[in-house]
Amino acid sequence: MDENVWVVVATYLSYVGISVVLTVWVAQTLHKNGRVFLVEVFNGNEPLADSVNHLLVVGFYLINFGYVSLALKMSQYPENAAQGIESLSWKIGLVLLVLGGMHFMNLLIFQRIHRRPKFKNYPPVPRESVVS
Repeated sequence: MDENVWVVVATYLSYVGISVVLTVWVAQTLHKNGRVFLVEVFNGNEPLADSVNHLLVVGFYLINFGYVSLALKMSQYPENAAQGIESLSWKIGLVLLVLGGMHFMNLLIFQRIHRRPKFKNYPPVPRESVVS
């Protein structure tokens, strides 16, 4: 088999492997450290915070693995190891930018959730006082 084929295959496998490891690491870090914040946002309701945290991680995986899959194809196949490393570097850099963007998007969502008004145990408003 031609040496170029092995360079292309090695580049693809490295890209997928590194992307999966990075995505899982970032997702687990966000899941672990985001829990405390979500418990506070949901007024100590741990089951709700854990549920939302899990859903955020699932969405994070879907978006990032979807991007990695769509970005798998190379516009030009590397002809040697140096070009393979350059292609890999470019693709991993894009994955890191997407992961960073997703991280900041999560922070923005958390901030908006945190800033929303909290309605604690206020008594219901009597019907007579409601303006029609």
